[in-house]
Amino acid sequence: MSIPVTRLGKTGLKVSRLALGTMTFGTQTPEDVAQAIMNKAVDAGLTFFDTADSYPAGRASPGLTEEIVGRWLKTRRSSVILATKGFGKVGPNPWDGGSSRKHLLDAIDGSLKRLQTDYVDLYQLHHYDAATPLEESLEALDTIVKSGRARYVGVCNFFAYRVAQAQGLSALKNLARVVSVQPRYNLLFREIERELLPCCLEEGIGVIPYNPLAGGLLTGKHKRDSGPAQGSRYALNSDAGTQYRERYWKDRELDTVDAFVRLAAEAGVSPVTLSVAWVLANPAITAPIVGASRPEQLDLSFAAATYKLDPALKEKLDALTVEYRRGDAAR
Repeated sequence: MSIPVTRLGKTGLKVSRLALGTMTFGTQTPEDVAQAIMNKAVDAGLTFFDTADSYPAGRASPGLTEEIVGRWLKTRRSSVILATKGFGKVGPNPWDGGSSRKHLLDAIDGSLKRLQTDYVDLYQLHHYDAATPLEESLEALDTIVKSGRARYVGVCNFFAYRVAQAQGLSALKNLARVVSVQPRYNLLFREIERELLPCCLEEGIGVIPYNPLAGGLLTGKHKRDSGPAQGSRYALNSDAGTQYRERYWKDRELDTVDAFVRLAAEAGVSPVTLSVAWVLANPAITAPIVGASRPEQLDLSFAAATYKLDPALKEKLDALTVEYRRGDAAR
């Protein structure tokens, strides 16, 4: 299997049609397994890796995930397109987080040290920082690009109007433009279809969505009566586990998943493959972020990169989940 490549937005950068998420490296995924996962990904042609300085999620001392990736990357740097993020709290001081110039310039240096490289291909603001003027953050990102520490810059978890603000400020100030957005997107969370995805299509911004399986709920492995599968994100006794349960573990979502799993069975395709293929079918999408706690789990996600989603089946999936497109205010 060879995963296709595509352009990142309207840049000249070619990336694999899937990206590898690393958020669990160091918690659910021990380092030896993480190494095997990265090896398997590259062997299959998945060469776009995404990490963050605040990973692994739920760990009191962040940075371990980047260290794990860095030890693998040390002899494989030319094999991957590497993305990381800054924003999260990574130290005890009040300035050790957010998107201030002070923090971002410190954060990129910390990430490069942990990743054992002198540059990343894509450096992203992990969240919008209401306490810092957006112009200050964009100027810091421009400094990072001009210094050679990142080739491109992007944002994560930004509303469409914030992305538009960033584009306008970058054009006005002649700063490095945002080339990608990383939002949450799956069959149970479709709100970004209303404004963010059309904005990205019009502006030529790449979209690298995370959570295409809704944290694993769309796999069908979780059962309403018995509760979350042991060892899964939903079973974690942590802030991350609580967040997933609050987002998705509801009667309506569980009913939808039951119906979705039946449609996948009728079509003779794994729910994993179908979930990721549905995300890929949106023309705004560049590369969904997929992950695994074991290397063999990646095969079903890999299959989505070349799976031909029947238009009639896509229509059924769209109709089944249309309520998740409207947003909480309309429910």
